[in-house]
Amino acid sequence: MNSLSVVIVNYNTREDLRACLQALRGSTLKAEIIVVDNDSKDDSAAMVRAEFGEVKLIEPERNLWYCAGNNAGIAAAQGEYVLLLNPDTVVQPDSLATMMSFIESHPDYAGVTMQLRYPDGNIQRTCSRRITFEYLLLTHTFLGWLLPGAKRTAESAHWYASWRRDRDHDIETMPGSCTLMRRGELEYDGDLQLYFPEDDLAHRFTGRKFRFLAETYITHREKSSTRSWGAIAIYYRDMMTFMRKRYGRAPSLLLWLLSRPLYWGMALRWRIRPPDDTRTRRTSP
Repeated sequence: MNSLSVVIVNYNTREDLRACLQALRGSTLKAEIIVVDNDSKDDSAAMVRAEFGEVKLIEPERNLWYCAGNNAGIAAAQGEYVLLLNPDTVVQPDSLATMMSFIESHPDYAGVTMQLRYPDGNIQRTCSRRITFEYLLLTHTFLGWLLPGAKRTAESAHWYASWRRDRDHDIETMPGSCTLMRRGELEYDGDLQLYFPEDDLAHRFTGRKFRFLAETYITHREKSSTRSWGAIAIYYRDMMTFMRKRYGRAPSLLLWLLSRPLYWGMALRWRIRPPDDTRTRRTSP
């Protein structure tokens, strides 16, 4: 039995998924590959069945969304370790082996991730500190406009501003696009749909260590399958779900009230002229 299972949640990203699976075939470390297809309409599931017979395909016949989809894949996994990958990633031949070598030899670490690069080779800014109530207030409400210095300080601390992602580093929050943990410890909050699962995971593992590795890398197109006002609405919905669970009702209500002007402003902008290149990410709206 493979010691590693790779879980990929897919929604209408057939060509990205094909490239992802082809790269995994070339990995020096062979893993169990699980694709959860969230009722795609672009024949993604048919492509997997026709071209990748070795892949375990899960078809719930409805959109489970990102978090529950990953949980379904984790539940079906047989490996001792599980790597969550986005379908728009392409691993290097040694990517899986490098991460597994670290996690197996460092039992004191709860998880490991890896340097992600854009297709042009530039390093992506991934990984952060655990998200705080103060950070959300300064970056998701008008307080950031009133206190720009405080906002810059909060963002600098949150994103490890002095670290260029070109060397290994202990981190507090791993990106969902590349998260490797022990199967028995890895589960997303099923009440979340698309956003904040990494932040929730980081809070649950406060006191445990995660590691970022820069020895090799994974290419990540960072191309979201959801580019719409609906996705932004889900972002704010998930943010409030996360807030209520982690900080309680009173702080959640305060953030909701203070974030309304920004939210309404974005809604008005979309109604007047939807941005042509808007991308919703799991890190920000």
